[in-house]
Amino acid sequence: MEIFQIVLFVFLIVCAISVSFSKNLLNSIIIFMSYSLIMSIIWILLESPDLAITEAAVGAGITSILFFVTLKKIHAMVEPGDDDGENGQ
Repeated sequence: MEIFQIVLFVFLIVCAISVSFSKNLLNSIIIFMSYSLIMSIIWILLESPDLAITEAAVGAGITSILFFVTLKKIHAMVEPGDDDGENGQ
């Protein structure tokens, strides 16, 4: 079980560093979601289910949805088929 915790902590550190160096905002949000999910698993292993549920609901759930909505509103997410003028006009 200790090896599993060490692997989770390594993934947590990798997520924290990679979200800092990511240039794409969508990738940063996905990495942030995975960070929150790993953190909720760590809270479960530390026998704190109330914090795990809160981390999963707020960190990976509501906050990520708000980030996706914000990216959509500022037009940072490109929908499939939007080539930004590459249709020959």
